[in-house]
Amino acid sequence: MFIFEFKSAPLKTLLNSKQLDLTLQRLAHQLVENHGDFSNTVIIGIQPRGIFLSNRIVKLLKSIIAKKTIQYGMLDITFYRDDVHTTDIPVPSITDIPFSIEGKRVVLVDDVLYTGRTIRSAMDALIDFGRPEKVELLVLVDRRFSRELPIHPDYTGNTVDTILTQKVKVYWNEKDGKDEVVLIDKI
Repeated sequence: MFIFEFKSAPLKTLLNSKQLDLTLQRLAHQLVENHGDFSNTVIIGIQPRGIFLSNRIVKLLKSIIAKKTIQYGMLDITFYRDDVHTTDIPVPSITDIPFSIEGKRVVLVDDVLYTGRTIRSAMDALIDFGRPEKVELLVLVDRRFSRELPIHPDYTGNTVDTILTQKVKVYWNEKDGKDEVVLIDKI
Protein backbone atom coordinates (compact mmCIF):
# COMPACT_ATOMS: atom_id res chain seq x y z
CA MET A 1 0.00 0.00 0.00
CA PHE A 2 1.26 3.48 -0.96
CA ILE A 3 0.67 6.53 1.12
CA PHE A 4 0.93 9.84 -0.67
CA GLU A 5 1.99 12.88 1.26
CA PHE A 6 1.06 16.26 -0.18
CA LYS A 7 3.48 19.07 0.45
CA SER A 8 3.17 22.75 -0.26
CA ALA A 9 4.63 24.01 -3.50
CA PRO A 10 8.37 24.67 -3.24
CA LEU A 11 9.50 28.28 -3.70
CA LYS A 12 12.68 29.63 -5.18
CA THR A 13 13.47 33.30 -4.72
CA LEU A 14 14.46 34.89 -8.02
CA LEU A 15 14.80 38.45 -6.69
CA ASN A 16 14.76 39.52 -3.07
CA SER A 17 13.89 43.09 -2.05
CA LYS A 18 17.42 44.45 -2.48
CA GLN A 19 17.93 42.70 -5.83
CA LEU A 20 14.56 44.01 -7.01
CA ASP A 21 15.55 47.58 -6.12
CA LEU A 22 18.84 47.23 -8.03
CA THR A 23 17.03 45.73 -11.02
CA LEU A 24 14.53 48.61 -11.11
CA GLN A 25 17.38 51.13 -10.94
CA ARG A 26 19.11 49.41 -13.86
CA LEU A 27 15.94 49.35 -15.95
CA ALA A 28 15.28 53.05 -15.28
CA HIS A 29 18.84 53.98 -16.26
CA GLN A 30 18.56 51.94 -19.47
CA LEU A 31 15.39 53.86 -20.35
CA VAL A 32 17.14 57.20 -19.73
CA GLU A 33 20.04 56.04 -21.88
CA ASN A 34 17.69 55.34 -24.79
CA HIS A 35 15.04 58.04 -24.32
CA GLY A 36 16.90 61.02 -22.83
CA ASP A 37 14.51 63.52 -21.27
CA PHE A 38 11.34 61.64 -22.33
CA SER A 39 10.08 64.60 -24.38
CA ASN A 40 8.75 62.22 -27.06
CA THR A 41 8.36 59.07 -24.95
CA VAL A 42 5.42 57.89 -22.87
CA ILE A 43 5.19 55.09 -20.33
CA ILE A 44 2.11 52.82 -20.37
CA GLY A 45 1.62 50.30 -17.55
CA ILE A 46 -0.55 47.27 -18.27
CA GLN A 47 -3.31 46.60 -15.74
CA PRO A 48 -3.41 45.06 -13.26
CA ARG A 49 0.06 44.01 -12.09
CA GLY A 50 2.20 45.95 -14.55
CA ILE A 51 1.04 49.11 -12.81
CA PHE A 52 3.11 48.40 -9.70
CA LEU A 53 6.24 48.12 -11.85
CA SER A 54 5.43 51.14 -14.02
CA ASN A 55 4.68 53.32 -10.96
CA ARG A 56 8.11 52.53 -9.56
CA ILE A 57 9.86 53.01 -12.90
CA VAL A 58 8.22 56.43 -13.42
CA LYS A 59 9.19 57.50 -9.90
CA LEU A 60 12.81 56.48 -10.53
CA LEU A 61 12.86 58.20 -13.92
CA LYS A 62 11.66 61.45 -12.38
CA SER A 63 14.47 61.34 -9.82
CA ILE A 64 17.13 60.46 -12.42
CA ILE A 65 16.26 63.08 -15.03
CA ALA A 66 14.94 65.64 -12.51
CA LYS A 67 11.80 66.09 -14.54
CA LYS A 68 8.55 66.62 -12.72
CA THR A 69 6.31 65.35 -15.50
CA ILE A 70 6.60 62.19 -17.55
CA GLN A 71 3.61 61.23 -19.66
CA TYR A 72 2.36 58.10 -17.94
CA GLY A 73 -0.79 56.09 -18.48
CA MET A 74 -2.45 52.85 -17.44
CA LEU A 75 -3.98 50.44 -19.93
CA ASP A 76 -6.66 47.84 -19.28
CA ILE A 77 -6.68 45.06 -21.89
CA THR A 78 -9.62 43.04 -20.58
CA PHE A 79 -11.80 43.32 -23.67
CA TYR A 80 -8.88 42.98 -26.10
CA ARG A 81 -7.87 39.54 -24.79
CA ASP A 82 -8.48 36.57 -27.08
CA ASP A 83 -9.88 34.57 -24.13
CA VAL A 84 -12.33 37.23 -22.88
CA HIS A 85 -15.36 35.16 -23.92
CA THR A 86 -14.07 31.86 -22.51
CA THR A 87 -13.92 32.95 -18.87
CA ASP A 88 -16.45 34.20 -16.34
CA ILE A 89 -17.71 37.74 -16.69
CA PRO A 90 -14.52 39.81 -16.78
CA VAL A 91 -14.01 42.67 -14.35
CA PRO A 92 -12.11 45.41 -16.16
CA SER A 93 -9.57 47.69 -14.52
CA ILE A 94 -9.13 51.38 -15.28
CA THR A 95 -7.62 52.71 -18.47
CA ASP A 96 -6.19 56.17 -17.95
CA ILE A 97 -4.24 57.58 -20.89
CA PRO A 98 -4.87 61.34 -20.78
CA PHE A 99 -2.72 62.10 -23.83
CA SER A 100 -2.37 61.06 -27.45
CA ILE A 101 0.29 58.52 -28.33
CA GLU A 102 0.25 59.66 -31.97
CA GLY A 103 3.87 59.84 -33.16
CA LYS A 104 5.23 59.08 -29.67
CA ARG A 105 7.63 56.41 -28.54
CA VAL A 106 5.67 54.13 -26.20
CA VAL A 107 7.24 51.94 -23.52
CA LEU A 108 4.76 49.23 -22.49
CA VAL A 109 5.41 47.92 -18.98
CA ASP A 110 4.35 44.58 -17.50
CA ASP A 111 5.66 42.46 -14.65
CA VAL A 112 6.00 39.01 -16.28
CA LEU A 113 6.25 38.11 -19.96
CA TYR A 114 4.94 34.57 -20.38
CA THR A 115 3.09 33.57 -23.57
CA GLY A 116 3.03 37.03 -25.16
CA ARG A 117 -0.75 37.12 -25.39
CA THR A 118 -1.11 39.97 -22.89
CA ILE A 119 1.34 42.11 -24.86
CA ARG A 120 -0.44 41.36 -28.14
CA SER A 121 -3.69 42.47 -26.53
CA ALA A 122 -2.04 45.63 -25.20
CA MET A 123 -0.75 46.53 -28.65
CA ASP A 124 -4.25 46.09 -30.07
CA ALA A 125 -5.64 48.37 -27.36
CA LEU A 126 -2.95 51.01 -27.92
CA ILE A 127 -4.17 51.65 -31.46
CA ASP A 128 -7.34 53.19 -30.00
CA PHE A 129 -5.15 56.01 -28.62
CA GLY A 130 -3.23 56.83 -31.80
CA ARG A 131 -0.45 55.48 -33.96
CA PRO A 132 2.84 55.48 -32.06
CA GLU A 133 6.19 56.04 -33.73
CA LYS A 134 7.59 53.00 -31.93
CA VAL A 135 6.51 50.57 -29.21
CA GLU A 136 9.02 49.02 -26.81
CA LEU A 137 8.45 46.49 -24.07
CA LEU A 138 9.84 46.55 -20.53
CA VAL A 139 9.27 43.53 -18.29
CA LEU A 140 10.58 42.60 -14.88
CA VAL A 141 10.71 38.86 -15.62
CA ASP A 142 10.94 37.18 -19.02
CA ARG A 143 9.89 33.51 -19.10
CA ARG A 144 11.55 33.17 -22.48
CA PHE A 145 10.82 29.54 -23.37
CA SER A 146 7.07 29.82 -22.78
CA ARG A 147 6.25 32.13 -25.67
CA GLU A 148 3.28 31.39 -27.94
CA LEU A 149 3.70 34.58 -29.99
CA PRO A 150 6.82 36.19 -31.47
CA ILE A 151 7.15 38.90 -28.82
CA HIS A 152 10.46 39.83 -27.22
CA PRO A 153 11.16 42.46 -24.53
CA ASP A 154 13.45 45.42 -25.17
CA TYR A 155 14.20 45.83 -21.46
CA THR A 156 14.36 42.85 -19.12
CA GLY A 157 14.96 42.79 -15.39
CA ASN A 158 15.50 39.04 -15.09
CA THR A 159 15.25 36.12 -17.49
CA VAL A 160 14.20 32.75 -16.15
CA ASP A 161 13.82 29.40 -17.86
CA THR A 162 10.68 27.70 -16.61
CA ILE A 163 8.56 24.67 -17.33
CA LEU A 164 4.78 24.56 -17.63
CA THR A 165 4.29 23.42 -14.03
CA GLN A 166 6.04 26.50 -12.66
CA LYS A 167 4.69 29.98 -12.03
CA VAL A 168 6.50 33.27 -11.52
CA LYS A 169 4.91 35.38 -8.81
CA VAL A 170 5.85 39.01 -8.23
CA TYR A 171 5.07 40.42 -4.81
CA TRP A 172 4.83 44.21 -4.52
CA ASN A 173 4.99 45.97 -1.18
CA GLU A 174 2.08 48.22 -2.18
CA LYS A 175 -0.25 45.26 -2.69
CA ASP A 176 1.32 42.24 -1.01
CA GLY A 177 3.27 43.77 1.87
CA LYS A 178 6.67 42.69 0.55
CA ASP A 179 8.93 43.04 -2.47
CA GLU A 180 10.02 39.70 -3.89
CA VAL A 181 9.93 37.62 -7.06
CA VAL A 182 9.58 33.88 -6.61
CA LEU A 183 9.35 30.80 -8.79
CA ILE A 184 6.65 28.42 -7.58
CA ASP A 185 6.49 24.75 -8.51
CA LYS A 186 2.81 23.94 -8.94
CA ILE A 187 2.06 20.45 -7.72
